Amino acid sequence: MPAAIELNQLCKSFGAGLPDAIKSISASLGKNRITGLVGPDGAGKTTLMRLMAGLLAPTQGSLRVLGVDPLQASHSLHEQLAYMPQKFGLYEDLTVLENLTLHADLRHVVGVDRQAAFQRLLTLTDLSAFTGRFAGKLSGGMKQKLGLACSLLGSPKLLLLDEPSVGVDPISRRELWKMVRDLCAKGITVVWCTSYLDEAQLCDDVMLMNQGELVAFGHPQQISASMQGRSVLVSGVQGNQRQALTRLLRAPQVTDGVIQGKKLRLVLRDAATLPDFDALDAGPNVNVQLTQPNLEDAFISLLGGGPGGESELAKVMPQVELDASVPRDGVIHAQQLSKQFGDFVATDRVTFKVQQGEIFGLLGPNGAGKSTTFKMMCGLLKPSAGQAQVMGIDLKTRAAQARQHLGYMAQKFSLYTNLTVLQNLKFFSGLYGLSGQRQTAKITQMVDVFAFSAYLKTPAGQLPLGFKQRLALACCVMHEPQLLFLDEPTSGVDPVTRREFWNHINSLTQKGVTVMVTTHFMDEAQYCDRIALVYQGRIIASGTPDALKLSVASSRRPDPSMEDAFVSLVEQANL
Repeated sequence: MPAAIELNQLCKSFGAGLPDAIKSISASLGKNRITGLVGPDGAGKTTLMRLMAGLLAPTQGSLRVLGVDPLQASHSLHEQLAYMPQKFGLYEDLTVLENLTLHADLRHVVGVDRQAAFQRLLTLTDLSAFTGRFAGKLSGGMKQKLGLACSLLGSPKLLLLDEPSVGVDPISRRELWKMVRDLCAKGITVVWCTSYLDEAQLCDDVMLMNQGELVAFGHPQQISASMQGRSVLVSGVQGNQRQALTRLLRAPQVTDGVIQGKKLRLVLRDAATLPDFDALDAGPNVNVQLTQPNLEDAFISLLGGGPGGESELAKVMPQVELDASVPRDGVIHAQQLSKQFGDFVATDRVTFKVQQGEIFGLLGPNGAGKSTTFKMMCGLLKPSAGQAQVMGIDLKTRAAQARQHLGYMAQKFSLYTNLTVLQNLKFFSGLYGLSGQRQTAKITQMVDVFAFSAYLKTPAGQLPLGFKQRLALACCVMHEPQLLFLDEPTSGVDPVTRREFWNHINSLTQKGVTVMVTTHFMDEAQYCDRIALVYQGRIIASGTPDALKLSVASSRRPDPSMEDAFVSLVEQANL
């Protein structure tokens, strides 16, 4: 069977003095298959996808898509190819039906064919009941489904999806995957760009890219098999899990490591060569067992290993000391907290406490009410009822005073994209009350910690995603807050950048900083000490990550993942 896409020594450069975005890539992508495109920030994934779509011209080499050159046969290819970019291509001030109508006009889908297509796609995406809702009012998962529906108008043979599941909860992500699998079974070829390696494992083939080069290509299990004997689970380590991981990542025998509940998952540099646990003060009860390697283990190894466990940020942050006015039973309190928008109850009598130095996670499907709860705890929304306190300060009556104690990192990073890196640092430090020599010293410190010196004059909107995340974190910690509120802080970033970010967060908690986080990335949720699962405005389950997983364990599924727990608990709440 001929390939759907043929790449032959493909290169793409954006000008003299700049590194090649694509460096001599050759590969053959099969028809009626899902090929995952993965790699760290700046690897060239989006550039490659735009070349496939005919939006960019190659600098060297050749590319054939569905048997034709995408530039020379752009008109005929347009009828057979659908491209869903990262930003959906939706108009948020148009309704669901108006967006579909616009895209149908662009693809010349008219008359009886249009009505049949609308009915088919609305049924496929389960959006039939929402045709009159503005796209900007849809949840993240529903936006992605609408974007997919608009892309599928005209019955394309090739579907290019650039990060379609960013910001989408696990339930919606599973629905999205089922939809795409069904399309593939009906004869559509799919290229799926993703930063989630657990998601890439679901693909038929995977292209691993780094710095414009293709470093691995094949079936996910084939790539993972090269790691046999190098992935281990470590349990029984004494003391704090985060401190233990930091120590283990210093060992030369360890190339990567993450927290998985009460266990640590390590990737060894060489098979069966363990670190000296005694020298690392791991305690007498350490237990090590081999575990099946996954694609993320292979990904990190192929890139030369993870970023280690050290945090330059934590080294320059002071130890948090609480004064006598802060309640001893917790630095964050929500008591019967509720928020209504008209007749709609977004948050319904939510209660929880967070201790100093704890990482507390708010999880939930899109539209569950977690972001509303989160914003009330930051003082950005006033509760309709109940009480929200941080550091003993009532957010309803003294929100401005409370905000001086916290740093807030929003979903979209809250950066001013037209301002340079330096201008953003100056603006946010001033916003938090820094001025004069103290402001200058803190900005200099952040530039050194996050390696911003080469980007100081670069507008924030032009930064690579990983540097946008670093800048957002720098902006929210310059005033040395005792509390950090992180709203989906790693959405869309690659595993290496995600590890670097959590190294900072884990190390800051050891300085006494308290963290409250929302996330849709379930492996990330396991860094939390405790989790509250929010659904339909209420907390339906709470506890440690291991306790939540154990609550849904069964003889059929004795060792559920965090995603399994999330989906099962929400399904149980619907019964």
